[in-house]
Amino acid sequence: MTKSEAFTLEKAAEANFPTQFGQFRIYGFIGRTGDKTEDSVVLSMGQVDGAEPPLVRIHSQCLTGDVFHSLRCDCRAQLEMALEMIASSGHGLLIYEHKEGRGIGLMNKLKAYELQDAGADTVEANNMLGFDADLRDYQLPTAILKALGVTRLKLLSNNPEKIDAITKAGIEVTERVPCIIEPQEHTGLYLRTKKEKMGHLLG
Repeated sequence: MTKSEAFTLEKAAEANFPTQFGQFRIYGFIGRTGDKTEDSVVLSMGQVDGAEPPLVRIHSQCLTGDVFHSLRCDCRAQLEMALEMIASSGHGLLIYEHKEGRGIGLMNKLKAYELQDAGADTVEANNMLGFDADLRDYQLPTAILKALGVTRLKLLSNNPEKIDAITKAGIEVTERVPCIIEPQEHTGLYLRTKKEKMGHLLG
C-alpha cells in the first residue's frame, strides 16, 4: 500500500443528541483511503472505554427499512432494539454505516427489489446485478472503535464476519448478543426468505 493509499480517520463533529431512547452523544467520522472517502455516524452513551465492555451495534444504513418502515426487512426493528438495549445497559455504541443494501447502494437495492418481485431471493438478485451477497468491510467501524478507546466489547449482531473483522483489528469480543426479531405475520414471507437464503449474513 502506498502512502497516498493509507487509511486515515477524522472526527468531523460531536454534539449532544437527545432521543426517545435516552441521551446520547452523536459523532460524525470520515474515513479516507487515497481519494476515496466514507463517513459514519456514531451514537454513544455512557463510558465506552472503561473496564466494562460496552454493548456495540454496527448497523448498515437501510433507508427503506429505517426511514420508510419497509416490511421486506427487519432493519428498523434491529436498529430500535439496539438503541433500547444500549440505553438499558447505560453504556454502548451504535455505529451507523452508509452501506445501503450491504454495500450495493440504494439504486441497486431497488433494482434488486424488482428482481425479488419476479421470484429471485436476496442473494440471487444481488448476483444477477453483478454483486456478491455482501460487499461490506469493517475498516471504518473498527477504526472508530479504536479512536473511542474501545478495546473490549459485547457485539449485538447475528453476523460472524463482524466478529472476525473486529477480532482481527485487535479488539476483543467478549460476547455476541443475538439481534433476533420475531417476524410478524404480515412480514413473515420476506423475513423467512431472507433468513433462509442469507443465513449468517443477517445482521
